[in-house]
Amino acid sequence: MKNKQVVVIGGGHGLSTILRGIKNIDDIDITAIVTVADDGGSTGRLRRQFHIPAMGDIRNVLLSLAQSESLLSNLMDYRFESNEDPDKEDEDIQGHNLGNLILTALTQTCGSFMEAITTCAEVLNVKGKIVPSTLQVVTLYAMMEDKTIVKGEANIPNFNNRITKVFYDCDVKATPAAVTAIKKADLIIFGIGSLYTSILPNVIIPKIQEALKQSSARKLYFCNVMSQPGETDGYSVEDHVRALHMHKVDIDEVVVASDDIPANIIERYRKQDSSAVKVIEEKHDYQIRYANLLDFSTNVIRHNSLKIKDFVEDYIGGL
Repeated sequence: MKNKQVVVIGGGHGLSTILRGIKNIDDIDITAIVTVADDGGSTGRLRRQFHIPAMGDIRNVLLSLAQSESLLSNLMDYRFESNEDPDKEDEDIQGHNLGNLILTALTQTCGSFMEAITTCAEVLNVKGKIVPSTLQVVTLYAMMEDKTIVKGEANIPNFNNRITKVFYDCDVKATPAAVTAIKKADLIIFGIGSLYTSILPNVIIPKIQEALKQSSARKLYFCNVMSQPGETDGYSVEDHVRALHMHKVDIDEVVVASDDIPANIIERYRKQDSSAVKVIEEKHDYQIRYANLLDFSTNVIRHNSLKIKDFVEDYIGGL
């Protein structure tokens, strides 16, 4: 029996959480399409110094899809202590993540960013394919409700404003492997993660947008549990989906966590200007699926990789 083709689109820790779970599902082939628009922290410094795509989310995905832990996989996440003098942060390795430095070195020695990812994936024994949505060095922009334009992924959440749309200021070419994976997919998963700075930076690329529109795959969106300050303040589940629609992404089904969140954790998030994302409308042109997906063991709200694995495995069984 032919393996089901599963494409997961996003970035950040949420994407890694999904992949860490579904890599344990038999009879599927995974392709992770990952944003490279990040311009903050270690990733941003390396982008500026070496003019290469952002590799921070790629590194996280490599580690989440590694089939076994090794000394290298543990070291890939090691971050050198930050320099206390921000004026000297670009002068040495302080503040850098070792995995980012390895990917930068491989890009220079292999001759391309894709080759660097492939080489690292082989060493880490990764299950699946990892594909940056573009190989260009891109800068993400956001237009706010009052028409203010914000430049840079790292800057977008810092404005006390409501985002209308995100966009690039140049012609961005999709990675051919990303387009091919979408066309062959049986299931396309969006999320979990920052709506405007992790998921949408991938799907606003014209060829990816076109491939998604033409795809007959089921499209599943894992909605965030809490709003993200500076990005989705006060958003409902429906607001998240409307933002996807506004950026020309159609969704068949939305997965909403049905877990009861402890009151003390809700209060902690409230103090950080974050609120629970809820379903508030009665009728939808997409299906909503409720599932127990969360983990509160560290007194913060996290999706549980094993629960996501169980949900996706059952879902794929019905395709």
